Order: sequence, then structure tokens, then C-alpha cells
Amino acid sequence: MRKISKSSISGIEYAVPEVSDDRRAIEKFLALHSGRPVIVVQGLGFVGAVMALVCANSREEEYAVIGVDLVSENTFWKICSINEGVFPVVASDPNIELFYQRARLKNNLLATFDPFAYSAADVIIVDINLDVNKTSGYDKELLSYNVDLSAFKKAIETIGNNCKENALILVETTVPPGTCLKIVKPIIDSCLQKRGLSIAKYALGHSYERVMPGPDYINSIQNFYRVYAGIDEKSSIRVKKFLQTIISTEKYPLTQLGNTTATEMAKVLENSYRAMNIAFAQEWSRFAEESGVNIYEIVNAIRQRPTHANLMYPGIGVGGYCLTKDPLLASWAKKNLFGSPEALVQSETGVRINDKMPLFAFQYFLGHYPHSLQGKNVLLLGVSYRSDVGDTRYSPVEPFYDYMSDAGARLSLHDPYVSFWEEKNIPVGIHLDEAIREELDVIVISTAHREYRNNNELIARLLSMGELFIFDTVGLFTQEEVDLLKAKHVVKVLGRGDM
Repeated sequence: MRKISKSSISGIEYAVPEVSDDRRAIEKFLALHSGRPVIVVQGLGFVGAVMALVCANSREEEYAVIGVDLVSENTFWKICSINEGVFPVVASDPNIELFYQRARLKNNLLATFDPFAYSAADVIIVDINLDVNKTSGYDKELLSYNVDLSAFKKAIETIGNNCKENALILVETTVPPGTCLKIVKPIIDSCLQKRGLSIAKYALGHSYERVMPGPDYINSIQNFYRVYAGIDEKSSIRVKKFLQTIISTEKYPLTQLGNTTATEMAKVLENSYRAMNIAFAQEWSRFAEESGVNIYEIVNAIRQRPTHANLMYPGIGVGGYCLTKDPLLASWAKKNLFGSPEALVQSETGVRINDKMPLFAFQYFLGHYPHSLQGKNVLLLGVSYRSDVGDTRYSPVEPFYDYMSDAGARLSLHDPYVSFWEEKNIPVGIHLDEAIREELDVIVISTAHREYRNNNELIARLLSMGELFIFDTVGLFTQEEVDLLKAKHVVKVLGRGDM
């Protein structure tokens, strides 16, 4: 056996077993649940792993659920972690651990790397990554990117080479509009035909998730509205029937669209709208800084109007897996799958503006910091892209960290939900009292975790320390807290002008 994967939760290294060992584990699992419908979830990331939990805790059906991921440095540890008693997603939602322990009690959740699992599946849910490769960098004026479907196609081929001819294949991955009809279906058809199987019996659909990592992680899957479609009427019926077993559809009715291209477009349009909203807020936050006004109180005043209640606040930047790329998936599809000569220009511009937000935050910081950062001790409070969840994918804190490091700062990190930062390959402190040390020169609030918000102990601790430069990039501190801290420290809040 060879060691290949290190857990981002514990730092433990895991060794890959022989394929035959995993095959026997799958066969034993299937024998234990003989007669039950089998769901296989392809991909055990922040969506797939929690989707597997929801399926294992279905209110309508007793499923046997198998999660499949790759044998790679960044993924294999998740397989081991699920099987050994530690769920690989850390968030503030207590239902995650509750659902996981229920599944362990029922022994109806297994993780594996062996594609043999697909051969037993009645339902296969595709929840794998589909990345956009940006080559422009955060500080460039022009946006250059590429959508590489090779890994996605290979994953679909793996399904086609192993699945039953009557399986339901449900794509939840956010994909360029047109993917199910123009890419997934031809691959599945080809694979089944090569195996001498019928292409008329399987069903293929798309139903995008609206997962919100944080305190409502489970509810955003199980108790929330869903949009779905199939490639034909038979597929639509099977998708609907399946979703009704895992989603509270009586309270949150399903919405069927005309075809899978429509549902694929709905997902990227949803996220493009939000990304554009953030880019709009970022542009106006700069204006607020220049004119010396508080953008937060302005937004709060405008939000009293119901039609404008979703106006965004500024911040250190946009992160996560969706808003940073989904507008680009749509623009790429427009040109490459449907032959349009024009891109979605405004959507692409929104992404470019959002990508530059960490640079703006850094430049703002330097404009108010009177000394060189060389050798200064800087603590970043929060490395995940979103509050109350341990998700560092495309976190805006990463480029901000790099800017600070390149300027000579000695950086330390704290995040209550992240103990190891995979993208930077460095440990992260999880105990706040240990992270705040007397020798610090600068503290940056870089993620709005609940552990930092309205924390009287944190404010008291900061007031007990020597003079600090405190930079709040996410508007976490109230004005009263800022006034208290300013009695002893230099405090700047991004978006509140020069108050």
C-alpha cells in the first residue's frame, strides 16, 4: 500500500488499499442491504458528501448509499474519513453530524474509489468538480480563461462503462448550458452500445443544487426548492420521482423546466446574477471610500425598500466554487456549444471586478498602514471563503495572504472551521485564545465567522493588548465596537470611508 492523501481536517496520511479490498467491501455492503435501491454519488466534495448524507437519511425510502471519489492527493482522505467515523465536511450546521451518525447507525453509507460501485446503482448522482482555468490572475485588467471538460468527460465515461442499462443518471454538477444533451448523453450512449446494452432504458436528468454551506447546510438540500428536467419525458418522470424521496416537496414544490439545457442555464444565471450584484457593490464601495461615507449604513437604508432587499455589502472578495466561475461557464457555452460570436460581456466583467477585490483590499490596507510590512506579525482571522463553514476553495483570503506575504509580513492564521489549508499546504490555528498573541502588530478580520461577531471576550482581549492595526475587511465589527477599539488601536473598516 502507498500513502497518497493527507486529511485537511486531521493532517493524518492515508494509504490506498488494494482494489480487491474495496471490491469486497462493496460486495459486503450490498449484501447487507440486499433489496434496497442503491444510490451512488460521484464526488465527495462539499456538495457530494452532504448529498450522500441526505440520501442516506431519506424520509421516504431506505437507500443504500455509496460515495465514490478518486485516488488522488486531495480526495482519497475523504473516502477514508467517511468510513472511519469522521465526516469530511466541517460546518456550523449540527444536522451534518446528526445525519452522519444516523447513517453510521444504519450502516447505509459507504465510501470507495472502485468504479465497480456504479454497476449496482439504481441512481447515479454526478457531483464532481468542473473547473474554469483562469490565466489572467487577480491583478490583471483582462480576463482570460478556459473550460477544460476532459476530466468531466472521463468521469461520465466511467459511469457509462460500468452502469446498468436502466440506471437513472442525475447530473447536479454546475455545467455549461447544453452539457447533458451535447456531451453527457453521447458519451453514455457510446459506452452502452460498446457494451452491447440498450440506450433506450436509462434516464438522464439535470437538477442543480442550491447548497448554502453554513448553519443551513442540510436544509439547503433537503428543505429547499429544486429545479429539474430530463432529456425526455421518461427521464423527467424518473428524476421527479427520485427527488420526491429526498426533498420535502410538499412544502418546497419542484419546478420542472422544458429541458436540461434550461436547468443548466438557470443555475449559471442564478449565480451570475449574484456575482454581478457583488461586483456592483464593490464598485460603489470604492466610491464610498473616496467620498468618506459608510457604505454599510447606506445599504441598510436602501434595503428597507423590499425591491432592493438583496443589495450586497462590500468585502474582501468573492470566493467559493460557484460565483467565481459560473458566469464564465455560461459565456463559454454561448460561444463553444451554441456557436455565438459574442461572449456574455457584462457577466465576464463582473467576474473580473470580483477577482480584483482582494487586491483592492490590500491596497486600501497599505494606504492606511504607516509602516512597512517587512517583518510585521500579522494575524488573519478566517481563511474560508464564507462565514461559518470550512470551505477554502477559491477563497479571496488566498490572494490577500499572498499579497501580505510578498510584502514581507510574518503571517499567522486562525479559522474555527479549518485546521489545514489545502491550497496553501499549511496548518491553521483553531483556538482563538492561542492565535491572539502579544507580539502581533496587525489583525485582519478576513472572514465573518460567528465566533468573531458580537464577541465581548474578543473585544476585551484586543483592548488588553498593546497598540495594534486592526483591519476589518468584512464589516464584522459594529460601530460601537469600532469606537471602543479606536480608543487604543488604529482601526479601519473596508467600506466605511475614513471614519
